[in-house]
Amino acid sequence: MTAAIRIGLVDYGMGNRRSVQKALEHVGARVAVTSDAAVLRDCQGLVVPGVGAFPEAMRRLHALGLPEFIRSRAADGVPVLGICLGMQVLLERSEELEPTVGLGLIRGEVTALDTRGLRIPHIGWNEVTFERPSPLTAGLPEGGCPFYHVHSLAARPHDSDDVVATTEYGERFATIVAHGSVFGVQFHPEKSSTHGLRMLESFVDLCAGPSALASRAAAARA
Repeated sequence: MTAAIRIGLVDYGMGNRRSVQKALEHVGARVAVTSDAAVLRDCQGLVVPGVGAFPEAMRRLHALGLPEFIRSRAADGVPVLGICLGMQVLLERSEELEPTVGLGLIRGEVTALDTRGLRIPHIGWNEVTFERPSPLTAGLPEGGCPFYHVHSLAARPHDSDDVVATTEYGERFATIVAHGSVFGVQFHPEKSSTHGLRMLESFVDLCAGPSALASRAAAARA
């Protein structure tokens, strides 16, 4: 079913777009890597990647006229997945370098990670604990599994119900967030081997609709 699903990979010049594209294609999606809103509008889901600083990310998104477009698609129920910096810009604001307003799709802010003396940035594999069920974690080990992180800041959702999973590096912080059709992961699923690919497959299934998710859940139980 996933072969017909078209995912729009939002290209605003920041992030490892090629590796995310290849991972999505590996799980059966057709991927449009573009900043053209007309092309993105024809996609059944959006992925916002990102590596770098929050203020520059928002400047580039605004220069391309994309913030309102992404908000509009999310409001229409189109699944949106933010990865790493792409997750952080889903929130309302960030303190990185200078106070900057984000997309506001998830209430909360992004602040410095309190590593309590551990090296910064946080780079490497960490065990992720699933705090509640989510379509994004369908087919993964029930309690959680490791994913690959690279970051110096952490998302602080205001509503605990928006926290799907946490991990610990000095402090415990949210590493998967979700609100409605909007999802964000602090780690890099495209660099997280089998579990990361499974998560991306779940997102593609989510874009395909409830029947695809139900079919995969049944297969996982069999």
